[in-house]
Amino acid sequence: MVEEMIGHHESLGHRMGRPRRGTPLKMPTSAHVSHNRPTPIESARRTLAVENDGLTALIASLDGPLGHTFNAAVAAIVAAAGRVVVTGIGKSGHIGRKIASTLASTGTPSMFVHPSEASHGDLGMVTPDDIVLALSWSGESSELAAILNHTRRFRVPLVALTSAADSTLGRAADIVLELPKITEACPHGLAPTTSTLLQLAMGDAIAIALLEGRGFTAQDFRIFHPGGKLGASLRLVSDAMHVGDRLPLVLQGTQIRAAIDVINKKGFGCVAVVNDAGLLAGIVTDGDIRRNLADGLLEKPVDSIMTRRPITTRPDALLVSAIEKLNSSSRLALIVVEDDRPVGLVHLHDLLKAGVA
Repeated sequence: MVEEMIGHHESLGHRMGRPRRGTPLKMPTSAHVSHNRPTPIESARRTLAVENDGLTALIASLDGPLGHTFNAAVAAIVAAAGRVVVTGIGKSGHIGRKIASTLASTGTPSMFVHPSEASHGDLGMVTPDDIVLALSWSGESSELAAILNHTRRFRVPLVALTSAADSTLGRAADIVLELPKITEACPHGLAPTTSTLLQLAMGDAIAIALLEGRGFTAQDFRIFHPGGKLGASLRLVSDAMHVGDRLPLVLQGTQIRAAIDVINKKGFGCVAVVNDAGLLAGIVTDGDIRRNLADGLLEKPVDSIMTRRPITTRPDALLVSAIEKLNSSSRLALIVVEDDRPVGLVHLHDLLKAGVA
């Protein structure tokens, strides 16, 4: 009886034009596609133009009330003894995770707490010393209720990032960063596109304002990014330079013959020339020697062919700045100086090994 009913149901569905169970749906053919639809490039241009308009509106908003609340939010984060706890659901949650990551990597202790998990025990991660940054474009995300109530109960400062200051989130917050009303790039006005871009941009703005306010340097940044290409680029010249007996040095007045011996022994293709006080006076490269080959050259002093104002670097300079100097001067090595005294040498090969060049 059941089999007869199923068979009758499937037969009825087939007659009504519905596909049988297991029959793959057919996508519209080119004959059914509107010729008025934009090309991919046209779509991309329109999307970027709409999102650019959103960013322009956001920048303009900083000249009004948003600028005042932005200053207040940054000051509140600086004053917080704990971390910035970022929360949000859906696309706002994805943006919130990125904001938390950016804050943490730029010197502001931060973490993301999922609002649904918060109501199942993760509220214990939020302490009175923290400050909560809650993201919701509408400000009416019901999933935020538990964490909002927690901040109000335990007097945890709450900053809202929303487009509706009069929303549930906006009314609960101590500080509201009200984003301008914008047009979504989605032609149906449904998919979060321009709105999430503005949330992300505001998160970046907060992170950079905190970074600059704290005087967070590239070396501080290096502490949190020790690995990969970025970590390598944040290493210092002092991490890769050759020092001590490896440093090719000769005194002014030394014969070029003797300087060649030092160049060959050290293997860097150059020799630094110092005066009697130990200050850098110049540099001689094997290229300088080749360009000046002539009878009697070997007996001449290095002073006669040396470059008197060589390009140098400092021990505390970033390796990326050293590679830029090498590239711009078409050199293979740089003398590292401190108080005009040679203290090391960094070679292109060292930068290659460090993963910078």
